[in-house]
Amino acid sequence: MSKSLYETLEISENATESEIKKAYRKLAKKYHPDINKTKEAEEKFKEINAAYEVLSDKEKKAQYDAYGDDMFGGQNFHDFTRGQGAGVDINDILRQMFGQGGGFGGQGGFGGQGGFGGFNQGGFGGGGFASGFGEPDLDIEASLTIDFNTSILGGTKNISINNENFDIKIPSGIKDGQKIRAKGKGRSAQGFPRGDLIITLKVQPSSEYERVGDDLIKSFDIPLYTALFGGKVEIPTLEKTITLKVPKNTKQNQKFRVKEMGALNRKTKQKGNLYLKANIILPDVDKLDSGLKELMEEKLPKTL
Repeated sequence: MSKSLYETLEISENATESEIKKAYRKLAKKYHPDINKTKEAEEKFKEINAAYEVLSDKEKKAQYDAYGDDMFGGQNFHDFTRGQGAGVDINDILRQMFGQGGGFGGQGGFGGQGGFGGFNQGGFGGGGFASGFGEPDLDIEASLTIDFNTSILGGTKNISINNENFDIKIPSGIKDGQKIRAKGKGRSAQGFPRGDLIITLKVQPSSEYERVGDDLIKSFDIPLYTALFGGKVEIPTLEKTITLKVPKNTKQNQKFRVKEMGALNRKTKQKGNLYLKANIILPDVDKLDSGLKELMEEKLPKTL
């Protein structure tokens, strides 16, 4: 008695449950439409899923082992699937063949019941591979580039995927390479909740800020006079403009800490610090008052 479902999964009729599962995984991966784009692969993928639907179920497998390819009117499974009309759902076909107490011939035989036509991608629903066997991975992976300021302050970005347009919330303090999840925006499959959209964020570098952990570093310019004699400087930051008191004798690249004005740590919910780094702007000597220039040349120390 011919039993071509086993041939479809490339296993022997004595294959164990584990061997059937292993063979199915291997072939489903090889012929999945996301990987193999040929028309032949698409049809093969449908046959593989249908064969597994039967051979992975003990009751269905027992019926098939008893009747073999007689269930397909004596044709092998490959020819049978191509002889049926398109657009028929596999679950309907399997119910007619095996389910609801009918069994083989329970609905007057199966030769004229429409057959295996449209498979709707079997258990995968057009998505990725199973995360747990029999459960389709319907999540979608994507990436999104955001500006540095949004990564620190948070915000909303509008994206379009799968012909759907929607806003996603960017949490404050997110780092480059971290992921966020948009619930229910992934793939769909009949009988399963819709998957999620998992977005890897790529943060553009900033021309003003450097991020070190949860701390931010920003340079600010001050004139030589303020560095020497002290003074107040207004500095715009991501959150607000602050007034920094600069002490006398401030050195080049000297840092001033502003507490809790850095990035939010998403785990601890604590904010880092902002470090303001002094950049002393020297005057153009040739534009100085001649008397001052002469005095500086005479009085300024020539050694450290």
